[in-house]
Amino acid sequence: MVLIGDPYQIDNPHLDASSNGLTYLVERFKGQDIFGRVTFSKSERSALAA
Repeated sequence: MVLIGDPYQIDNPHLDASSNGLTYLVERFKGQDIFGRVTFSKSERSALAA
């Protein structure tokens, strides 16, 4: 299973970067034998999108 997303792109006023579904799943999967996480620090999109 591969999950992708940006935890900072949220359109729900009741959620934020630390309380959305993607962040929740990352926290739940921590400690599992077969789990990995990759966080990109640079955007490959335009300066406006970044």
